[in-house]
Amino acid sequence: MDVTFSVNGERVRVDVEPRHTLADVLREQCGLTGTHLGCEHGVCGACTVLVDGQPARACLMFGVQADGSSVVTVEGLAGDDELHPLQEAFVVHHGLQCGFCTPGMLISAMHLLDTDPEPTREKIREQMSGNICRCTGYIGIVDAIAAAADVMRSGDTGVSDRVSARAQETPSHIEEPKRSPPPGG
Repeated sequence: MDVTFSVNGERVRVDVEPRHTLADVLREQCGLTGTHLGCEHGVCGACTVLVDGQPARACLMFGVQADGSSVVTVEGLAGDDELHPLQEAFVVHHGLQCGFCTPGMLISAMHLLDTDPEPTREKIREQMSGNICRCTGYIGIVDAIAAAADVMRSGDTGVSDRVSARAQETPSHIEEPKRSPPPGG
């Protein structure tokens, strides 16, 4: 079945078997392997993409359902020579480890920041609760999204410098160590 849709701003036309998921079509026919398949039940969020601006689990959506839609995958975030502020922040704030969940995390975070450019840490945690990470814990992910939100709101073009500077600040979840006086002093 012929299906035509936009992927990361580029119009594509593919012959899709009706039984193939959008994740299969993106990975196998479009060559966009950033969309990962984790649980294949829509629970983990690793396959999250944006379809017409809304998060969708590519493992649960059939490829034929994308006909006429606009799809954004993790490959669509970065510019030609520069990472997106979210990607940069994930690196700087240790929001990734093995990287398997990262594409879905980035897409979910992008949707969050598109709909709420000033999310609280609580809102970030709530909105990201549909994505599972088995490596990093979530503190680095929340820190990364908060830092990226700051950079994106500022419109700063020096993304690396701003994200790195934010990493030097003491995160809100860590208290400064209390110094004891030297022994005998």
